[in-house]
Formats: sequence, C-alpha cells, structure tokens
Amino acid sequence: MHSEMIVKPEIIVLDDTVQVAHKGAALLASAAMRCLLRRNHFSLALSGGNTPRPMHRTFAREPYRSLIPWHRLHLFWVDERCVPPDDPASNYGAARADFLDRMPIPARHVHPMPFSMEPAEGALSYEREIRRVLESEKGDTLFLDMVFLGLGRDGHVASLFPGDKSLKELERPVIAVRGGDPDLPRLTLTLPLINRIREIVFLVTGKEKAPVARAVLKGDGENLPARRVQPRNGTLTWLLDREAASMLHLGG
Repeated sequence: MHSEMIVKPEIIVLDDTVQVAHKGAALLASAAMRCLLRRNHFSLALSGGNTPRPMHRTFAREPYRSLIPWHRLHLFWVDERCVPPDDPASNYGAARADFLDRMPIPARHVHPMPFSMEPAEGALSYEREIRRVLESEKGDTLFLDMVFLGLGRDGHVASLFPGDKSLKELERPVIAVRGGDPDLPRLTLTLPLINRIREIVFLVTGKEKAPVARAVLKGDGENLPARRVQPRNGTLTWLLDREAASMLHLGG
C-alpha cells in the first residue's frame, strides 16, 4: 500500500534555482499568513544540503524578510548530522550562515537538533522539544505546519535511506540513524511525523536529480523512501527547476 502515491502532488516547474528559491519563500509566506489567522504561532521544518540554501538566503532578502512574520515562527529541522554548528556538515550551521543570524526570530523559537548528546538520547530530547512547543495542539498527535524536503539521488528523504530499518518506524517522531554522505550519526524526523505535516514541499534542482524525480513521481521507484511521503491530511507540492523536471515529460 505504501508504494502507491495516493495524494496527487502539485508539480510546479520553474526555470532555474533562483525561481525555485523565490517560489519556496512565497509558499512559506502564504502558508504562515493562513495559519496565523487561526492561532499565534507557525511551525516550520527545514532540510539541509545544498538544494535549499538559495531559498534560505532568499528568506533574508526583501520582500520575504518583511513579509514573513518571523517573530511568530517556530523553526525545526528535518534532520541533522551529529556535528557542532561550526562543522561544514551541520545543517543548523549552514542555516545560521545563510539567514538565521540576520533574521528577527526570537532565539527561543529556534530549535536545532541536539548534536552533542548520544544520538538515541538526542532523538528523545528532540521529540520532547517538539511536544513542548506544540503542546497546545489537541490530542497526542504532533502536527507541524510546513516542511521543506530535499530529494537524494538515491531517493532518500530526510535521513531516511533506502533499505534502512528507519523506514519501518511507525511511532517514534524522531530517531537516530547513521548513513549518507558524509557517513555520520544523524537524527531525523520519521515518516509518521512527516506525513502528518500540513504542507509538504519538495525542492528538487539540477539535472542529476532528474532520474530520481521521475522514478518517484512517475511510479518507477516503489522502494524509494521519497515515495513514502504521503500526507494524511495535508498537501504535497513539488518545486522543480527545468533540469530536474527534464525527464517528467509534463509538456512545459
């Protein structure tokens, strides 16, 4: 059942990485404003890697610096390598360099994954942090408002890698894993949590991602972790540049 794409994603193809960055920032602005009509805070989870960095830098520029209500935003991470923030492999460190250090976000609203704890302990700590921030939500189900996800050339999403036992996790929202490039201990959100996020947006750029984008979106890659991203009660949007979408044959 999980290999079937039940929700039909909205696929948006843009000319280049600059346009993908601006569209992602615009989607964040509109999602935040919709949410804040209903309550006092908006929760966002960011991914690392190179693909989202142009969007992160765009956050710090106008109009998005002023348009997005940063002071009411709670910022989380999708995954993180267990390295200090000044390590080039740190997703949190990259986000600080790209935009966080220049933004009017209260320090108490920024929730990096712990890097210095033993990984399994860090995963439990981050779960507690997510629950603490979202404690006003009804019931025991955690709902983040929005997430930006990347897509690995092997079809991984977050730090959920093909064939890994982490894909079988059904309950825990955050777990410790090891793998990827560089091959390091990591913390990652799990599919049960990701699939409860209200607005899921994939960012995919570059011709090297074209084969895996086609496999995920056209149904050829049944065992790819990205195929398992299937929102329960939310929306799924793919933002691709023309190079990444070049094998989809969408007719423009």
